[in-house]
Amino acid sequence: MGSILFAFGQNQEIVLKNERIDIKPQRFYIKNITDERADKATVLLTGTNSSTHQQEKYTADFKGGTLLAVQQFIAFNDLNIKNTGFSLIVRIKKFSDTEVVAGNKVQGHILLTISFDADRGEDEVLHLTDYNGHADYTRGTGPVQNVEPILRQILASSFLYIDTWMNREVERSIKLATAVKVIVTDYTEKPEGDTIYYNAKRPLNWSDFQSKTGSSKFDAEVFPTMGYDEQTEVIKGTVVIHIAMKVSLPKSACWVKGDGQSSYALNHEQRHFDIAKIAAIYFEQKLNSAHLPVNNYDGFINVDYLDAYREMTDMQKKYDEETRHGSDESAQHRWNDLIDSELTLVHNPSLQ
Repeated sequence: MGSILFAFGQNQEIVLKNERIDIKPQRFYIKNITDERADKATVLLTGTNSSTHQQEKYTADFKGGTLLAVQQFIAFNDLNIKNTGFSLIVRIKKFSDTEVVAGNKVQGHILLTISFDADRGEDEVLHLTDYNGHADYTRGTGPVQNVEPILRQILASSFLYIDTWMNREVERSIKLATAVKVIVTDYTEKPEGDTIYYNAKRPLNWSDFQSKTGSSKFDAEVFPTMGYDEQTEVIKGTVVIHIAMKVSLPKSACWVKGDGQSSYALNHEQRHFDIAKIAAIYFEQKLNSAHLPVNNYDGFINVDYLDAYREMTDMQKKYDEETRHGSDESAQHRWNDLIDSELTLVHNPSLQ
């Protein structure tokens, strides 16, 4: 065996030295650490002596086990001291060292994979990033303790990595956002195509009614709707949601009978468009007053949108029923006043 100092067939100990790493985390602290390696019984280091005709094996682990050693490393470097940053969960996915002895040299290969998750509270754990480190080394055939500096260095690198990642991503990653802000604008399209997007300065006119006359008993019909486009960005830790509101009406689906083109009839159809706008503005007001959660803002937006769409549909139906599709002039005048009042209030909430 010569100068080989290994105890073959026995599990040897590696003592992880207490040595501080050069970080003082401000963005995070380690709340918990788990060992999730596939084989919990797997030791850290396995070696094979290929110098002899009959291969001999040796094993080694940190004193007290890998999990305890990493926990002590974290505690010694004050990485588990609670601060105002994010609470992180460290999951050891892989930590192994494989050595091969050949003559008086030892070739080693280290693999370390650690997952970092954020504990956002209320049973919400969000995966942030993974550290995947590896190192190849050559050493002499001394005791396995001689590999400790390399193991300590790759372990330190994992925490230097998460410190750098957190400092870089804290203001721009949606995973680390702490607030939500909604900005709503009206969608516009220039030049105007088949779709008319609501604009108080652009009322309907009979030239917009471009579909063939329907088989309905009514003089005219329009099909307004509401929707939105959504774009998201993260600015200084805030999820900024840009919503372009689409209150629209397709010309190709609107029709009017030749003898039904009166200003009174046009007003009735315009009011259908106005009702869609009222529903959209109330949807906007709900968004502006809501405290949207970072982890599920889209869910709340979708619910508010569906509520607004349902209210729009119900209001359209009630409008036609009460005005008898515009044939009841008295009811039409009441609805004109109601819609004008609603448009005034939604544009000027202080009047409510």
